[in-house]
Amino acid sequence: MKSIWFSLDISLDQLNEMGKGNMAELLGMEFTEIGPDCLRAMMPVDHRTKQPYGLLHGGASAALAETMGSVASALIIDPEKQICVGLEINANHVRGIKEGYVHALVKPLHIGGSTHVWDIRITDDQHKLVCVSRLTVAVLPKRGV
Repeated sequence: MKSIWFSLDISLDQLNEMGKGNMAELLGMEFTEIGPDCLRAMMPVDHRTKQPYGLLHGGASAALAETMGSVASALIIDPEKQICVGLEINANHVRGIKEGYVHALVKPLHIGGSTHVWDIRITDDQHKLVCVSRLTVAVLPKRGV
C-alpha cells in the first residue's frame, strides 16, 4: 500500500517530540505506530485523564482524538505551503474505563485539498471500543507563501 504521508522520513520519536510542552505531554499521550495510512497512540487512564467518578473523562478521549487527527493532517500537508486546524469534532463515548490505557487508531475518511476527515477509534487494553470520534480538519494556505 502506498503511504499517504507527505514525508516518509517521519519517526515515532519525532511524533512524540511534537507532543512535548503541550496537551499530549500533559495527558501522557504516546504515538506507538506509523502505518502507510494510519497512526496509533496510547494514553493512560490515570489522575490526569479521569473525571470525578473515576472514569476516563470524555474530554480526555476527545483530546486524544483531536491530537491524532491533527497530527495525521499535519503529516499529509506540505508544511512549507499549508497549515491545518481542527474545524469540527464529535465523540461518542460508548464504554467507561477506570484503569489501564486507551489505544487510538486514526484513519482517513476523506483527504481533500481544503479538508481532511478522520475516523478515530479508541479502545481499552482488551480491544473493547471506548469511544468513536470523527474530526474534520481545515487545510489553509500558509500566510506569506
